[in-house]
Amino acid sequence: IFAKNLKTIRTFNKLSQKQVADKLGVPVSTYANWEQSRRMPSINEIYKLLKVFEIDANELFDIN
Repeated sequence: IFAKNLKTIRTFNKLSQKQVADKLGVPVSTYANWEQSRRMPSINEIYKLLKVFEIDANELFDIN
């Protein structure tokens, strides 16, 4: 669910993977791995994702 939500949020914000990776200070390959469920970001990276997209963890992790 995380990877799908991450991609959905990114495309909704009309950002490329490279743009998000640059904002986070990570290689684009690292970010792409998150969207493809190959790796999970660290807690610190998740916090940065929330700030970049201006969302809360409930939205990113689909917590109701």
